[in-house]
Amino acid sequence: MWDRVWHERSPHRLPDLLWRDQMIRVRAEFEEMPCLRVTLTQARRLFGLAEPAASWLLRRLASEGFLVRTDRGEYIRRAAHP
Repeated sequence: MWDRVWHERSPHRLPDLLWRDQMIRVRAEFEEMPCLRVTLTQARRLFGLAEPAASWLLRRLASEGFLVRTDRGEYIRRAAHP
């Protein structure tokens, strides 16, 4: 358990409560607009986030199965009923 390597916290990392709020906000945007398709660059502008934060949020939502990354690099909401 304690054999993990320590890493310095990234200066781009948001406080935990702000991360949670951003996750909720980004998820809500995709829920409100089910056909939304954004690349990382577009997501950065749309959500007003720095590249590391936007990248992390999109990858996290994809790993949870909420989003899917297409071959074109776009993130889209996974269909509830494929």
